[in-house]
Amino acid sequence: MAENIRFHFDVDGENFTSAGEASVAVKKKLRQLGFSPDVIRKVSIAMYEGEINMVIHADGGTADVEVTDDEIVIVLADHGPGIPNVEMAMQEGFSTARENIRALGFGAGMGLPNMKKYTDEMKIDTEVGVGTTITMKVYL
Repeated sequence: MAENIRFHFDVDGENFTSAGEASVAVKKKLRQLGFSPDVIRKVSIAMYEGEINMVIHADGGTADVEVTDDEIVIVLADHGPGIPNVEMAMQEGFSTARENIRALGFGAGMGLPNMKKYTDEMKIDTEVGVGTTITMKVYL
């Protein structure tokens, strides 16, 4: 690849039906670029989980993806409440989602664990009251 490819998306925090649009768009682009189904699956799952988390917890945010020769880097950023206890939030099944969100079938506490599971590297920068930025990498 001669030049890195970049994608930027705004994630609407008001609308569950649009959550996942960025991951679907990236999935389509990666398919067009000829990436393997395994790489596409990892990126799609990690992005989708992140988008849903931004809608549930942070009233939206941004999703940026950069494709290089060696890796796909996904940066999800929001100005939500931040994560008070990252270690606890990384435990499968732990969730702070409200009951109305759970009634919709979301908030099962698998978002962050799945994001970690389907990427090769994940870093969480968070500050309570300021927001969260999650950087994930899938190696090629």
